[in-house]
Amino acid sequence: MHYEGSPRFDYPIDYDIAVLGHQEDAGRLDLLIRWAPDAYCHFHRHVATTTSLVLEGEHHVIDIDDDGNEVHHDVRPAGTYCSGPGGDVHMERGGPEGSLVLFSMHEPAGRMFEVLDADHSVLAENTIESFIEQDRELAS
Repeated sequence: MHYEGSPRFDYPIDYDIAVLGHQEDAGRLDLLIRWAPDAYCHFHRHVATTTSLVLEGEHHVIDIDDDGNEVHHDVRPAGTYCSGPGGDVHMERGGPEGSLVLFSMHEPAGRMFEVLDADHSVLAENTIESFIEQDRELAS
């Protein structure tokens, strides 16, 4: 699944998501995400517990507070492993060469993350079901 920006967003969006596996009844989803160089995914809030491993490139995670201010910028080179509970609100982007990151997400109800606008209002909710459906559509 390929995603690009639009005039609605004031940052460059360019990334691809591949569903590697899922256990819908257990609320588990594994994704591989590739970011283009210096491009972002959509501003979002993790609902699920998330584990990540940077496979290639340099991955940037920018934590944003409720007022829209950057509070922490973490640069993760290839080989970096991270794990955290849901609730994180942040931007993610690839480094100068882009990045490739493996994500494993778990949330019993199947809610993975929420796409947000600049005011932290939810624009879309991504669930295991929505990823499986999109993946099946691409395969057919």
